[in-house]
Amino acid sequence: MLTSIRQLLTAVVFAAASLAATAQGAEVASSNLAASEDESPILMLHRAGERWSISREDIEQSPLYEVSLQHFEGPQGRFAGVWLDDFLDAEGIDNAVTLRFVAHDDYTTFITPDDRAAKRYMLATRLDGDPLTREEFGPTMLIIPEDADAVEAGTVSMTSWIWAIKDIYLQQ
Repeated sequence: MLTSIRQLLTAVVFAAASLAATAQGAEVASSNLAASEDESPILMLHRAGERWSISREDIEQSPLYEVSLQHFEGPQGRFAGVWLDDFLDAEGIDNAVTLRFVAHDDYTTFITPDDRAAKRYMLATRLDGDPLTREEFGPTMLIIPEDADAVEAGTVSMTSWIWAIKDIYLQQ
């Protein structure tokens, strides 16, 4: 019986250690990249019947950060962008709104205020210093650096990660 308990405890400790290892995220650091001066619209914000264009320059007015990771859909390297909450603050968007992201292929995901309180989301605009292109799942991507390893390992859902964002709807 004591052997069975030891084996069970060993299995639990091993499982917990494995989970902790996969739950680690990619390390985010401040970026030395200069903010973009590209005023070309790359996505639309929508709120209560009104909409407005957002450029890479608009997004990158907030401080830029970088994270090195392997995106589960293929792109790998140093992703740079801004924290989603910083972008929302810069645009004067209320923290109480739910965000509906729509990609160029019409994939949609929702991010609630509770989601944003639980994790930090990055609105990525660059890969290895260069602007993200449609071929690299751009022009913007929503990534969750703290979940990067766990998503790659399949222990955390990837449904909140969205690339090729064309629209963000602000919903009360």
